[in-house]
Amino acid sequence: MKFLIALAAIVAVAMAAPAGEGDATIVKYENDFKGSDGYNVVYETSNGISGAEQAQLKTFADDVAAIVVKGSYSYTGTDGQVYSITYIADEKGFQPEGAHLPKV
Repeated sequence: MKFLIALAAIVAVAMAAPAGEGDATIVKYENDFKGSDGYNVVYETSNGISGAEQAQLKTFADDVAAIVVKGSYSYTGTDGQVYSITYIADEKGFQPEGAHLPKV
């Protein structure tokens, strides 16, 4: 009997839970993979998350090369505000920028 009560309680909580991020679907996805030369990716989900990223091989010295990534993404926070971030990742590390991020 205790098992049935516990099971009913778990089912009730699960049914009452709001729809989460797991319910989102991909509405746009483009991927242009260029091998070791880089890539371009664009995506958008049904819950308002979107982003774009491009990467390309950059040579820093005769024997030193790395992929440099530039991109952006946006999403709606729990407060209803849309947050947008642009970033670059290169020899100086990951460098995000956004109106809500502190300036260094």
